[in-house]
Amino acid sequence: MSLIVQKYGGTSVGTPERIRAVARRVARYKSLGHQVVVVVSAMSGETNRLISLAKEIMEEPDPRELDVMVSTGEQVSIGMTALALIDLGIKAKSYTGSQVKILTDDAHTKARILKIDHNNIQDDLDKGYVVVVAGFQGVDERGNITTLGRGGSDTTGVALAAALKADECQIYTDVDGIYTTDPRVVPEAKKLDSITFEEMLEMASLGSKVLQIRSVEFAGKYKVKLRVLSSFEEEGDGTLITFEEKNNMEQPVISGIAFNRDEAKVTILGVPDKPGIAYQILGPIADANIDVDMIIQNVGAVGTTDFTFTVNKNDLNKALAILNEKVKGHVSAREVNGNDKIAKVSIVGVGMRSHVGVASQMFRTLSEEGINIDMISTSEIKISVLIDEKYLELAVRALHKAFGLDA
Repeated sequence: MSLIVQKYGGTSVGTPERIRAVARRVARYKSLGHQVVVVVSAMSGETNRLISLAKEIMEEPDPRELDVMVSTGEQVSIGMTALALIDLGIKAKSYTGSQVKILTDDAHTKARILKIDHNNIQDDLDKGYVVVVAGFQGVDERGNITTLGRGGSDTTGVALAAALKADECQIYTDVDGIYTTDPRVVPEAKKLDSITFEEMLEMASLGSKVLQIRSVEFAGKYKVKLRVLSSFEEEGDGTLITFEEKNNMEQPVISGIAFNRDEAKVTILGVPDKPGIAYQILGPIADANIDVDMIIQNVGAVGTTDFTFTVNKNDLNKALAILNEKVKGHVSAREVNGNDKIAKVSIVGVGMRSHVGVASQMFRTLSEEGINIDMISTSEIKISVLIDEKYLELAVRALHKAFGLDA
């Protein structure tokens, strides 16, 4: 008998009929002798609706009270899912994050899981229940409701699988697995039967929306077996995220092309070329909880340098304000400017470790399409470039074909 954790996203539980379909799938697994824990998100669009309601009351809602509000979306979903299972004759019991005691820190709206008390869940499983748990939420040490941020239900699912030592964590979405790139951009994209944990981590961090990066990090830390499947298809094995690298002779060097339209570029011109300048620029940015992605420092005029980095588009205005108010005068910079008409394109594959010329092929392909590269960032298994956003889809299609990924 296997213990399986199944996580269903908002689209998968978006209507009562879809919730009944989820219940039928869970019932099939139960009939095969498996113990099943189900993690569900709020119904599609519900979290956004609740946030909008809060903003009608307060333009910048208090984070603690916002968590109290938005966590109710999952509470509706778990109740409906449990009811659908009971209606099929399956013993089921639902739990909120606080009832399970998913203990988090107190960073409201973006809390991190510290510990899970899984005794209640295990007791119910041993008694033959299907346990339905609210994703996306937990509770801090003082009993305050917390939420985990966007995509937090994936993290809840993987964290529960780790705590319960589940045999597999299945993530059900509106796609039937991980593809070489977004099929909406490249119709020839292929579904991958498997992908390594390292590759999935890079893909998630670079803009792939199928799995939330924190859930992949959690899976890596606790060696949780992850599988991505479609909640709308009865057949298919989805994509397995594995911790073993393939050694197939014909395995492509590149496993996938990721892209991100949410990047913005910030440049501070004419800063002194001296030790500590990077800290003086990025320190205030970090203090404002703004994540920095790519960084490049160019040689400018004698004794000066130009410093460029990227942030999420939503943080661009905030970053520019900080640099103009706190940094520009302090470091005697000449100018600060920003650009949100850019995009990041990345190639990912563990095959890069053993093959030369990958970067050269990427740059040649982009050059042949007349696409200029603004910035470059690399790791052992990925290469990312920053380009003009109007060339994004052209770049993805060209690279997908150049690296032999077209179906």
